[in-house]
Amino acid sequence: MARQSSIIKLKGTIGDITFYKSKDGYLARQKGGVDRDRIMNDPKFQRTRENAQEFGRAGKASKALCTAIRPVLNKTQDSRMISRLVKRMMAVIKADAVSNRGKRNVLDGELILLQSFDFNGNAALSATVYAPFTATIDRPTGVLDVNLAAFTPESQIVAPGGTTHFRMISAGVEVDFENEMFKLAQSSSSEIAYGNTLSAAIPLSNDIGVTDSTKP
Repeated sequence: MARQSSIIKLKGTIGDITFYKSKDGYLARQKGGVDRDRIMNDPKFQRTRENAQEFGRAGKASKALCTAIRPVLNKTQDSRMISRLVKRMMAVIKADAVSNRGKRNVLDGELILLQSFDFNGNAALSATVYAPFTATIDRPTGVLDVNLAAFTPESQIVAPGGTTHFRMISAGVEVDFENEMFKLAQSSSSEIAYGNTLSAAIPLSNDIGVTDSTKP
């Protein structure tokens, strides 16, 4: 991959060079690669096929999760979120110590590796909310709670300039990665003034209903 430095920026293919535009600017790369039929059948490419199968599962699982929480993500602007999530999901799959390589999957992997993933890389939670909070999941009842202790908004919440009020929003979701089905519940605080006045503690509860305890 090379960056285009010409005054005239190109998009398309000339010879064996492909020119294209990405978030990083105008780039160029050389075409090439092995014939697809050989990749799919040649024993020498067994590892390649295994990697492709697992990458496909990571992409499918990432799409299912994003679809499940789409109502919460609709105002975020992070063009790299999907690629970051797929990378994290690949780590989940690679942690599967039960299945053979190529058959490793999300359900037998370590979903705990998704913990602390920031869906908005441009505003990480750890660099936006400094108010102390706890998050708990009661699997038998299907209730997911987020509780914020009393805090001072102006000193513990990083907000855009001109902010006068804000809300705290949380969501809980149960995802069936195999069938791409989900249950979503959301909750929101009342409107809070952005200033130096101490805010009361905020309880946020998301009830997705009684769930099957055999599922992750």
